[in-house]
Amino acid sequence: MAVRFSIIVPVLNEAYTINRTLAHLENRTRGKDCEVLVVDGHPRATTLRVIDYPWAIRLASPPGRGGQMARGAARAQGDILLFLHADTHLPEGALAAIDRSMTHKGVVGGAFDLTIDAPGPAYRIIEAMANRRSRLTRIPYGDQAIFLDRAFYERIGGFQDLPLMEDVALMRRVKKAGGTIILLPQRVVTSARRWKSEGVVYGTWRNWTLVTLYLLGVPPSRLVRLYGTRKETRTDKKEA
Repeated sequence: MAVRFSIIVPVLNEAYTINRTLAHLENRTRGKDCEVLVVDGHPRATTLRVIDYPWAIRLASPPGRGGQMARGAARAQGDILLFLHADTHLPEGALAAIDRSMTHKGVVGGAFDLTIDAPGPAYRIIEAMANRRSRLTRIPYGDQAIFLDRAFYERIGGFQDLPLMEDVALMRRVKKAGGTIILLPQRVVTSARRWKSEGVVYGTWRNWTLVTLYLLGVPPSRLVRLYGTRKETRTDKKEA
């Protein structure tokens, strides 16, 4: 029996990006039993207004990517939930690869390896570090296109409405519940816009610091006060 996928795309101020992302998804999901839900955290739903694809399910939500993804998952009808950032593109054959991976014993979800859409050795180093880290820890970040079995996702309570670290928090609960996470060798391609705006060195250092403090027990609400409120999808990378 075919597996039905729900692809959930949280957005904020993505009017310039969203139709390119949806065009890409139309190509990647052709012939698959799949739905795409775009969840806008802007109070005026500015990204939803520009969507050109009638098949995209449009949802409004309070801002905050964890809450937006939870809202999308609650509305989704699929057996497998795939959470995709608006500036990230799936590899060819992504859904088939996910489908195969979910037949492995104990696997409840996973993510892909990462490629950054920019030339230069600094980006290759960040990719290598991010991919090694996620394989060692089995805690992928959101820009790696996390996917989960819907029943397992619901059993562990899904995404929490956190101001920061919602992806890490979810993956830690997956591990605590005994679920196995698989890292697929196919690579998603994510935009380099965050590093270009902040600088590679500062952005990577800041992201490591955020994650380290969170794992040491600093609550996300305090991390936000320390480092500034996150601007969803444009300023929330933690790739390495």
